[in-house]
Amino acid sequence: MSKAVTDRIWSNMVEVKGGIFRMGATPEQDGDADEEEQPVHSVTLDDFRICRYPVTQGEWQALMGHNPSCFRGIPNLPVDSVSWEDAQSFIAHLNSMTSGGYRLPTEAQWEYAARGGEKTRGYKYSGSDEVDEVAWTDRNSKNKTHPVGQLKANELGLFDMSGNVWEWCQDWYGEYGAKPLINPPGPASGGRRVMRGGGWLSYPVRARVSNRFSIYPGDRFYYDGFRLAFQG
Repeated sequence: MSKAVTDRIWSNMVEVKGGIFRMGATPEQDGDADEEEQPVHSVTLDDFRICRYPVTQGEWQALMGHNPSCFRGIPNLPVDSVSWEDAQSFIAHLNSMTSGGYRLPTEAQWEYAARGGEKTRGYKYSGSDEVDEVAWTDRNSKNKTHPVGQLKANELGLFDMSGNVWEWCQDWYGEYGAKPLINPPGPASGGRRVMRGGGWLSYPVRARVSNRFSIYPGDRFYYDGFRLAFQG
């Protein structure tokens, strides 16, 4: 059972060709960006992989032996109510069962992938300028999470990067600078970890590709989940 799950996780990892992009409050954000999304700055990334979907309850249950989620019912709902620390435990267990290399995406990798990587069409949300096409937010979620992959994918074939559950990133939260960066890992230390993408309880404005959020790494809320990255 566990091998079937690890094989499925690997099969859902999408290869993202690296490149240079403008990170932050770029013009398509249409004046909705917060101060913490500025200044816009140039980021260069190497190739990496990122999962097509957020980690599901079925995957979590199969590897960890329990389900922490508030919203349950079917295995392909995204796992929720997991802290950054919980995500690290899942990743450590997954890496122990495979050849390793899985981790959370950095904040820069997450935004680059949400924007569509080198295939980007410059959308405000991940895969569309119409939020309801790609995201479960407080406008259409009916106050719950939804099975992964039901709405439109973005340019890279990634689902739910806007809406459904907020997604943990690897980075400590910190302010942006104007200096160009190469494969930025985020600040060396901090108090809160980055979350991205908005969720089922969020206003649509939170589902924008440049929107940032942060909470303490031990916090668990019913709108929190995560997505796997891989760089081996």
